[in-house]
Amino acid sequence: MTTPFDNPADRLVLDAVGAAFASLPADARVAVAFSGGLDSTALLDAAVRVGGAARCMALHIHHGLSPNADAWLAQCEAFARERGVGFAAQHVDVSREPGMSVEATARDARYRALDAMCVQHGVMTLWLAQHADDQAETVLLQLLRGAGLAGLAAMAPERLAPGAAVSRARPLLHVLRAQLEHYAHARDLRWIEDESNADTRYARNALRHDVLPELAVHFPGFRDALARTASHAAAAQRLLDDLARIDMQVAERDEGRALARDALLALNDERALNLLRYWMRTLGLPAASTARLTDALRQLRDADDDHGMRVDHAGQCLRSYRGEIFWEAGDSADPIDETALETRPASELTWHGDSIWRLPQWRGTLVFAEVPADDPDAIPEAVLTCAPLHARSRSGGERMRVDPGAPGRTLKNLFQERGVPAWKRDVPLVFVGGDLLFVPFLGVNREATAKRGTAHSVASRYFRIDWRPDLLIA
Repeated sequence: MTTPFDNPADRLVLDAVGAAFASLPADARVAVAFSGGLDSTALLDAAVRVGGAARCMALHIHHGLSPNADAWLAQCEAFARERGVGFAAQHVDVSREPGMSVEATARDARYRALDAMCVQHGVMTLWLAQHADDQAETVLLQLLRGAGLAGLAAMAPERLAPGAAVSRARPLLHVLRAQLEHYAHARDLRWIEDESNADTRYARNALRHDVLPELAVHFPGFRDALARTASHAAAAQRLLDDLARIDMQVAERDEGRALARDALLALNDERALNLLRYWMRTLGLPAASTARLTDALRQLRDADDDHGMRVDHAGQCLRSYRGEIFWEAGDSADPIDETALETRPASELTWHGDSIWRLPQWRGTLVFAEVPADDPDAIPEAVLTCAPLHARSRSGGERMRVDPGAPGRTLKNLFQERGVPAWKRDVPLVFVGGDLLFVPFLGVNREATAKRGTAHSVASRYFRIDWRPDLLIA
């Protein structure tokens, strides 16, 4: 609550935070992404004043990029404790990803860590302290980069980002930095000054220190004008997204992880590019330049075979396989990943009629269902119980016989024959003793059932194994 002695900046900040609280359920808790700088310090202080300490939490990310990072962590924790606010911190490793700047990599790592901490502490929404000056800088940067509408829309007041666990809100997006400074000085707040903010080698800092002050002299209302530009762009982008969703219904495959090549190429170039941009956002990929996407579309129209694509972006490469296109980690100069040999910890199960075998390292579950003996995927009970079952990653060169009397074939060839995309091949292989028994998407190894079945009594019961990725578990 404000008092008659509050200054205008005080009232403005508190009203903005109060409006953000009013949009939430009365018992909802919020987390403030708390770097200790001016913006997040003012936001956390105001949040406690409006909502009370019990409804607030401060989350700090230690990037380790500055020699002062440990001191900043200590200062942030002390500030939160003084106000009775819960505090949590997490160290993140900012190793640069191919095709991404250190700043972009740090930002992605920061948001992943913040999302995880919100879930851990039962927080409904994450508050970010960006303000009107940040919004103006973002719009200008996107204009200078030649960004499309999605870029010009800049930062939304609130949104659920692709892959994010909680919504992200910006209560101060219409508050000026100068007003936050007035608020902080009136409250006698202490905040951290990150030395990197003065380095004008970074484009945003150059705008902040060299360009915006001159704009303010000649165009005093530029911040409001740029905010309106962002709002108009956001409205137009929503219409383009509506169109992309219509096209996605026809083109998407595998729950959106792939697109049907023919459906994409049936669209005109502008509409196809719009769908590609929308699809990439749903996958959590950073935006690609128009030139890069136009080149991808040209290659898709001109390529005579699946392996002719050479499009790299943000550590991923765009692949075409069996009429579908998808993004795969790696570089297009590498051969298509048809083995998916990521090693995961093995698991063991001594089977006693279990109906499920949870395998979190593969993000899925093996389900055992009783079936008649003539079921094509039936496994005798005696085979399942003759030795412990092991789930292991592929190591390369494994072979199996999918039909009785048929020759053994490599898993790679079987996956190719059945059109299993590369991203689906990182699945657990089930062994009984040392024999390969079951492979998701391929079925039962008949060589193992013949060998193990004849060595044990005739089964009175039979079971089928099904692989259920987490998204398919009710």
